[in-house]
Amino acid sequence: MITKRRCSVDKAATIEEVRQTVTPPIREIVGEPRSPHFCQTSAADPVQSQGRPAPSQARPHNKDGCRRSSLLHENLVMDGCFVGIDVSKAQLDGHVLGRQSFQHPNSPAGIAQVVTLLQALPVTLVVVEATGGLEVPIARALQKAQIPVAVINPRQGRDFAKASGRLAKTDRIDAETLALFGQSLRPRPQALPDEQTVALDAIVTRRCQLIDMRTMEANRLQQTADVKVRKNLEKHLEWLNDHIDDVDRELGAAVKNNPAWQVRDELQQSIPGIGAGVSRALLAGLPELGRLASRQLAALVGLAPFARDSGQHKGKRHIAGGRSQVRAMLYMGAWSAARSKTPLGDFYRRLRAKGKEAKVALIALAHKMLTIANAVVRTGQAYDASRHGANLVNV
Repeated sequence: MITKRRCSVDKAATIEEVRQTVTPPIREIVGEPRSPHFCQTSAADPVQSQGRPAPSQARPHNKDGCRRSSLLHENLVMDGCFVGIDVSKAQLDGHVLGRQSFQHPNSPAGIAQVVTLLQALPVTLVVVEATGGLEVPIARALQKAQIPVAVINPRQGRDFAKASGRLAKTDRIDAETLALFGQSLRPRPQALPDEQTVALDAIVTRRCQLIDMRTMEANRLQQTADVKVRKNLEKHLEWLNDHIDDVDRELGAAVKNNPAWQVRDELQQSIPGIGAGVSRALLAGLPELGRLASRQLAALVGLAPFARDSGQHKGKRHIAGGRSQVRAMLYMGAWSAARSKTPLGDFYRRLRAKGKEAKVALIALAHKMLTIANAVVRTGQAYDASRHGANLVNV
């Protein structure tokens, strides 16, 4: 009897102890549910510590297991005012994240309406894609209104959309994606070049187009046997040569009329391999020269080699992106410098003697020329082989 009584007492105490360890059920969970793929139990988990499984673990295929709470989403959206504008030839599609969408024609009147709309909002950042120059009027208007704007590469915006799971593509969706891009990655607003630099860049671009046409017409002349067609090609080549000379004189006059450009042009042309054409391409296409670090400039132009490593695999380095016109002109300048009897030419020949491919050595030489040009413009001292060529001896 005594033994049975002791057992009943111990059983009642055990039941009472279990009751005290069980907590009342929770009616609402605030925050993001745990991933259904995470199966470990942690005492720090507010759901697991209540003595019951998380909803995402109880129903792993339920959509609620992967959905953010509305409160968390509002906190993300309201963290600043971010705007995305998709620019096309006819219209401007915009989206103010968490607020509204808008659409206006891509005209001076439409641009003014967009600026007026955004001036009434506490805009943190406006993100616009580069679309072959169509984005310049709206970006310049926003800058004049002191609204921060970042012009990004379209590839970045599209890759971000794919990474976000946005496979559909419309102007309105693109505008919202650009706003999310600005909120997530916070690209730094950059200053657009002044109107004189934009005009000079347009002339330099036209000169490159004329040279490309002259090269194509010269190739056709070599492949054509018909007399009548050859005369037509020769006449066109003569016109192209005259027109290129006119553009060169126009570029020379533009540089002479700008004292700052004239000083910089003289400094740049003091470097072996950089002639008038390359120097003016740097003036028009790389106004940041002398103000940024050499690594930043190399990435900006597209002369920085990027790694392709994974595990034990060591991939070959490649250059990618950047300002193709400036890179092409520096590459042509590297051809000239490689044939010179200067430290730059010796640098190229050492690379070739070590087994580097010709294009790899030329890209490395163009990279060095850009680094030297940056130092020359920053210090205001012309190229000196004894000073600027010293770091090329032991490479």
